[in-house]
Amino acid sequence: MTEFIKKVVQNPKDDILAGVTVSLAMIPEVVAFAFVAQIDPLVALSGAFIIGLITAVFGGRPGLISGAAGAVAVIFVHMISEGHSKGMLFDIPIENMGYFYLLATVVLMGIIQVSAGVFKLGRLVRLIPHPVMMGFVNGLAIVIFMAQVRMFSHKEMSIAADGVKKYTNIPMEGIELYTMLGLVGFTMLIIWLLPKITTKIPAALTAILATTAIVVFGNFDVSTVGSYIVEGGGEGLKGEFPTPNMELWQNLPFNFDTFKFILPYAFLAASVGLIESLMTMNLVDDLTETRGNGNRECIAQGAGNIVSGLFGGTGGCGMIGQTVININAGGRGRLSGIMMALTLLTFILFTDKYIEQVPIAALVGVMFMMVIETFAWSSFRILKKIPFADALVLVVVSAVTVFFDLAIAVFVGVIISALVFAWENATKIRARKRLKEDGTKIYEIWGPLFFGSVTGFNEKFEVKADPDYVEIDFVESRVSDHSAIEAISSIVEKYEQAGKTIKLKHLSQESKILLYKRDDKFHKVIIEDIDDPRYHLAADPERFTKGIHS
Repeated sequence: MTEFIKKVVQNPKDDILAGVTVSLAMIPEVVAFAFVAQIDPLVALSGAFIIGLITAVFGGRPGLISGAAGAVAVIFVHMISEGHSKGMLFDIPIENMGYFYLLATVVLMGIIQVSAGVFKLGRLVRLIPHPVMMGFVNGLAIVIFMAQVRMFSHKEMSIAADGVKKYTNIPMEGIELYTMLGLVGFTMLIIWLLPKITTKIPAALTAILATTAIVVFGNFDVSTVGSYIVEGGGEGLKGEFPTPNMELWQNLPFNFDTFKFILPYAFLAASVGLIESLMTMNLVDDLTETRGNGNRECIAQGAGNIVSGLFGGTGGCGMIGQTVININAGGRGRLSGIMMALTLLTFILFTDKYIEQVPIAALVGVMFMMVIETFAWSSFRILKKIPFADALVLVVVSAVTVFFDLAIAVFVGVIISALVFAWENATKIRARKRLKEDGTKIYEIWGPLFFGSVTGFNEKFEVKADPDYVEIDFVESRVSDHSAIEAISSIVEKYEQAGKTIKLKHLSQESKILLYKRDDKFHKVIIEDIDDPRYHLAADPERFTKGIHS
């Protein structure tokens, strides 16, 4: 226990102040999450507290901030609406049935995420190329910027004929707009200027407090956290301590139809949540020059969502905007995330009236500065200096993140990168041909042999024109997959059908085993006893490493 406390409390002052700052910046995004998903803001705030606390304590990346994120919210919108229309239990109408389906979906989402961590799927994030990472960061920065621009408007609620609440944004104008711009600019000025004077005071928190003081004591009529919640149909921040929601089990029909209904939403939410969390973890790794544990983060995210669903909260994941604010404010340890969650709970339970007075302009200013610091401005400089394919991936991922979805953007980027890699390596297969004194023709294969280079490999051989004795030497090639094994087997069959003798040399041990399993004839085709130091070094990487160190 002592060791755990030492790990948590490493940089208490900075972590505590960073946690408080992040909790203030968390509120408008979490409330916006609730409006998007059409649920009570307190449900989203409860989920943010639970997920934030559990992932801070048990997650694989100290300094990463998790909560109820908009990337997950959009997945739940249709499911909640459909759930309301399915609101029957034993032929008895149940009010707000979509909410109970939401909680069940969040629990299942968490189970899927825990399973991903148990089966070590977190390591897959290491396969994401750097251009995809840069595109993800740029795209998300643009998305966050656009979300803040929408704050320069009022929300007006209307109820459609089907009873669904709809919100319309009416842009600010005149004095109201100029006041908002002035307060945002003042907040940004403090965040930019204060670190040049002293780093002992957290710039973002100071800016929020200073702007709030100006609004309160100057009696400015501007949009605040409280008015923002009321405009969206909420009743305020005041809530209760989250407790297990027994109504979920009383009102939710436990049958295969329910499972079939919530499974697609749970799987998609789990995937998006893990991708955003692990990508954010990678970003923190780069910013702090340390290394997180992806599998542990998957399990912690899943546990947080399971508990949140059981306690009546909504689902969430790692939040890049709040995480960057935390890192920039000096938050590096687990204490910053714990403090964020506890401060958020304190706001809900005791200080709701004070937090509701914080002007939205102060929080928008903090987020604008975060966007400026998050966006990879170097990408403009390097676009002409990196390979065209990498530049294309960077731009495509940024665009898809903005116009579609984060998960789709990452998948598209990885697929494009993989196809480019396969194409480039497919063109690297070479065959150097020579004749031995006894008339045997040697094909020395250079480059990787895999599914992408199989066609080029087959084109290298002149079966009909070759002499009666042929050797294929793989010492400068790497046989990578089953397609390569099939290509080798096919070439051998062609030479044998032509009545010619063919031998294979310098195949890796794994390749030989696969060929022996395919057909016993390869025991006669493959040359085992080779007196060539290059072969032994290539076949035994450990021996090769020892040779270097010796």
